[in-house]
Amino acid sequence: MRAFIFPGQGSHSVGMGSALAAASPVAREVFGEVDEALGQNLFRLMSEGPESDLMLTENAQPAIMAHALAVLRVVEKEGGVSIRDKANAVAGHSLGEYSALCAVGAFDLATTAKLLKLRGQSMQAAVPIGEGAMAALLGADIAKAEALAAAAAQGEVCTVANDNDPGQVVISGQKAAIERAVEMVRDFEIKRGVLLAVSAPFHCPLMQPAADAMAEALAATPSPGAFLQVYANVTAAPVTDAAEIKELLVRQVTGRVRWRESIAAMWDAGITDFVEFGGKVVGPMVKRTVPDATVSSIITMDDIEGLIKTI
Repeated sequence: MRAFIFPGQGSHSVGMGSALAAASPVAREVFGEVDEALGQNLFRLMSEGPESDLMLTENAQPAIMAHALAVLRVVEKEGGVSIRDKANAVAGHSLGEYSALCAVGAFDLATTAKLLKLRGQSMQAAVPIGEGAMAALLGADIAKAEALAAAAAQGEVCTVANDNDPGQVVISGQKAAIERAVEMVRDFEIKRGVLLAVSAPFHCPLMQPAADAMAEALAATPSPGAFLQVYANVTAAPVTDAAEIKELLVRQVTGRVRWRESIAAMWDAGITDFVEFGGKVVGPMVKRTVPDATVSSIITMDDIEGLIKTI
């Protein structure tokens, strides 16, 4: 059994999608549709920068989705590969969950782009720059990370944001609390804490204003549901129902990305082959969680051609 998976932030850089667009009219069509939906030349920003603008959350989120869906559409339309036939489930990390939902028909491409633009804007606006922070805890399991976050909070917000794999957990919250946590890692037998270069503290209670904005937007967004199971970030369980998908996306803004648990649940369900589209970020997390899994990352035309031959 196979899952198609989609990356979150950290998989973007200036030049992303350029070679693919040059080689494929299908990819160009995807990038053009996203540009039209957003009323901006996002693909030019992806191709040429400046990097500072691409890194803005409101641009990075739809850009990462557009890149992943362009790769998938090339596989489908030029390779004749049907996601209905070749995948048993999908999942995406944080914003990648929107890419996964678009891939299985829960939202169309234009709607997904608009939702991610709003999500990025709302998350950035929720907390003034400089007041929040995130840190990666390397060599930390979830129990150690939770204990550290609780000890470092001292009345402030400090919580687990991403449970990525058995050795990497990300915490999020108020800047002072996250800085305290980084200083305290050795006390909890964690190898290292690294502050992340992010513009907002994602996936923590400080994001409630963004969750409210997404609740309003999603309530007004039609969806037929998903035609394949989507393993949701906040439950690590499969979902296809439209109303439940929307509810979980709202909870995801402030809630934990349970990626390690999602991968373990898919493995327990019999999924052994994982294909990442548009990045090489979540695939390595899969391998660290279930070392016996088969993992591939599909980014370039060569990758696409290789996948089409073997899938």
